[in-house]
This record gives sequence, structure tokens and C-alpha cells, in this order.
Amino acid sequence: MTFPANGIPGIDVSHYQGVVDWAAVAASGEQFAYAKATESVSVSDLYFHDNWAAIKSAGLLRGAYHFFHPDQDPATQAKFFLTKLTAANGSPLLAPGDLPATLDLETTGGRSPADILSAAAVWLQAVAAATGRQPLLYTFTSFWRNTLGNPKTLSNYPLWIAQYSSATPPQIGGWNNYTFWQFSPSTVVAGIGKPADGDSFNGTSTDLHTLAGL
Repeated sequence: MTFPANGIPGIDVSHYQGVVDWAAVAASGEQFAYAKATESVSVSDLYFHDNWAAIKSAGLLRGAYHFFHPDQDPATQAKFFLTKLTAANGSPLLAPGDLPATLDLETTGGRSPADILSAAAVWLQAVAAATGRQPLLYTFTSFWRNTLGNPKTLSNYPLWIAQYSSATPPQIGGWNNYTFWQFSPSTVVAGIGKPADGDSFNGTSTDLHTLAGL
């Protein structure tokens, strides 16, 4: 898919991509990267610790995300994520150059929209309190609109929207705009053996650095 006009390029990865040559990723022009840290209450990404350190060493802005399970205790999930962030970072507080933590919300776990939103709010509030930054909320346009009913709830958190299209994502919920747009699940990037998710930051380089605490 064509990279969005006027966006700033980045990627997100998990164990699926295997070992990444982050110096090659940086040399290819990517400016930021998110790495999966945790899932549910006990699943750690095998490559998070290595990715977290190597992304920074390569000179990229870095971020960490948690894949949320609405049917599992949200406070326990937040604590688990923060424990892994502390182990990798030396502190749950994000340092300059670290992008806000992200909650990946894309499954129901058999719960109702109201229960899902309530649980997500618990995670977001706990991580905001621990890191000193408003976390991002990642979701798909179709999931938010069709599965959750397009609520305005949680729009006080910056939006990372997933929509695999060259068309600009439509407005959803209570957000006036998005912060990140995951526009492709199959971006080929130097230094990565398997395709990665392609992302675009909606703003200037100064805006992106400000978001990363610089």
C-alpha cells in the first residue's frame, strides 16, 4: 500500500518478525518503532527486551504495546505490562525518546461493549498513572464502529487507528483525528525477514519528538 502523504514513517513488530536488524531499519528511513511487550496476564513477547534496547540504540523513537484480553482482569494486565517495561527500561517511567505505551484493543473475549470499554479504561488509567504519560489506544475502524458501536468513550486518549487502505481513515467515536495510522500489515523493511506493520504518524517531526518526551 502507498505510504500516506505527509506522514512520518514507522513500524510495529512482535515475535512474529523474529530477530530484527534495527540499524538497517533506521537506515531505511523509518523514524519510530513499537514493539509488543505483553499479552493478557502472563504472555511475554520473546523479543521485547532485545527490541526495546536495540530500537533505542539504532536512534529510533521507541514504544511498547500490550495486546488486551477483555475477559482477563485489566488491573492484572496493566501490572504485568508495567513489570515487563520496568525490567526492560529500569523503571516504569518512560524516558525521553520513549513514545507513550499503547493498549491494543481488537478482540472481545466474549464480553459486552460496555464491559470491554470499562476494562480498557482500567488499564489505560493504571498505565497513565505509572508512566506519567497518556497511553495510546490502538483499534481497528471496523472493530470500534461495528463491534463496539462507535462509542465516544476513551477519546481522551490518543488514537492509533488500524485501517488497511490508501484512503484516510474516517473519524470514529469521539476523536477528531488520529495520532498514528497503521495503514498496512505487510510492509517490507530492510533488516526484517518478515513483513511488518507499516505505520504513519500524523504530524510534524517536532510533534513526534514532543510525543516522545523530547
